[in-house]
Amino acid sequence: MVRAFREAEIDRAAEIWLDTNVKAHAFISLQYWRAHFEEVRGMLRQAELYVYEDESLHTVQGFIGLEGDYVAGIFVADGAQSGGIGRQLMDYVKALRPRLCLKVYQKNTRAVAFYVKESFHIQDESVDEATGEKEYFMIWNKPFTSRSSESPAASCDRIRESACKSRAGC
Repeated sequence: MVRAFREAEIDRAAEIWLDTNVKAHAFISLQYWRAHFEEVRGMLRQAELYVYEDESLHTVQGFIGLEGDYVAGIFVADGAQSGGIGRQLMDYVKALRPRLCLKVYQKNTRAVAFYVKESFHIQDESVDEATGEKEYFMIWNKPFTSRSSESPAASCDRIRESACKSRAGC
């Protein structure tokens, strides 16, 4: 079940964040992730987070973080991946927002494939200044309807500017 994050779950979320990043980004040093652990732990407390809780185990198995329309990250615990949790988290936030954007490392091909499957489109490429790694800027828009005041194409530049202000290389 997907629901809002509870403060008491901060340790579990931070643990999932670290473990997932270390495993998904073997091309970035373990020291990098460990050095940013406490900073990220603090940021998790301030972000808009939604968790997937395994109802039978009463344990958080994944989470997604938003900063406005920007997907700051989606993380699923090892052993729970490829079971539809990421899709459920993404579906949940897609219902909340008319558009989403994110950055993903190009070498994280599994994540890139997931986002493409989720109808995200590559809008731009850049280099993450903190790691020196190439990354994609990707955008998803709800299907355009005649009731919408802004077309998906017109919103891309505005999303890129506003949702990614805090990220280097935007």
